[in-house]
Amino acid sequence: MSFSETFPQWIVGTEEVNKSWRRMAQRCGETAGILREFSASFFAMRRVAALPWTAVEEELQISGSSGLISDLLAQTCLHPLCRKFPPSVRYRRLFLSELIKRQEVAGGDPLDELYDALAEVLGVKETSESFRSYRLPCGAFVSLLENVALISGGTTGLVTWEAALYLAEWALDRPQLFSGRAVLELGSGVGMSGISICRGCGPRRFVFSDCHPAVLQKLRENVRLNGLGADSLPAVSVNQLDWTTATEEELRAVGADAVIAADVVFDPDLTGSLAQLLSRVLRCRPGEVDPLVLICSTVRNPQTYGGFKLQLEEAGLSHEVMSEPAAHVFPYDRTTPIELLRVFR
Repeated sequence: MSFSETFPQWIVGTEEVNKSWRRMAQRCGETAGILREFSASFFAMRRVAALPWTAVEEELQISGSSGLISDLLAQTCLHPLCRKFPPSVRYRRLFLSELIKRQEVAGGDPLDELYDALAEVLGVKETSESFRSYRLPCGAFVSLLENVALISGGTTGLVTWEAALYLAEWALDRPQLFSGRAVLELGSGVGMSGISICRGCGPRRFVFSDCHPAVLQKLRENVRLNGLGADSLPAVSVNQLDWTTATEEELRAVGADAVIAADVVFDPDLTGSLAQLLSRVLRCRPGEVDPLVLICSTVRNPQTYGGFKLQLEEAGLSHEVMSEPAAHVFPYDRTTPIELLRVFR
């Protein structure tokens, strides 16, 4: 048989091989995407029910292999980060129980390391604190020690709230706004927004602040856990700052040319103090360019939030809504409305 007679068959065979490779590459890409999403959601302790379990079941049914389960374990409960900064015991139990359930639904063979991981976490005592870790675009993690309860010690400042995640995403999208600046954060809580900006936006100096003693203690610990401090780059400090008593002299000493805050507009008894503080911040550097002031809020109560805007006007301040969206970096519930304001004179 001549080459010309076999040539068309050779072409067909090559096309089939190429199609097979493309399908394989597509599946590998889909599997990698599943692993990335599970890893990010697991360490951020996103609701177990909200994880993409259907994709896992479909992949298990297609492959018929327990390799995906092993890979999921390696990227979650068996990851070195989980040993160092573990999510809550309860969350890990729920996650592993759901993973076992999904594997059984897909008809997969039992996997010893999966049951071993569940047995290990069943023997661990639940505590009042746990870690949430958020993967930055550079691949590094911000790890935060938080209280398990949303409200503890009379404060809501010991957990990360959605507005802090949104503000961090917005800033990471626009690092040039913070690069080389001295930044003051009001009501820093456990430190999510500020630590993300320090790690990803290149400020010259960053001042975290809060007024609650328990929050300040947790905040200092999180700053240290993430390798930040007075001798780091940027130089970082954690200050006690009472909105009702801070003077223009104190604010001038901070020397901030950017001021941020997340999820601080929720108590109508405090919004007036915040508006007056922002007025002092914008007055304390006469003859200089006003600092960039950004307030990010989850709008839970429209009346309280509208009242804050009115109090800004009464304090002689204007505001505009920053409508540019933030790229989705962190896993969290995005159904609650969040608004970012720029405040200026």
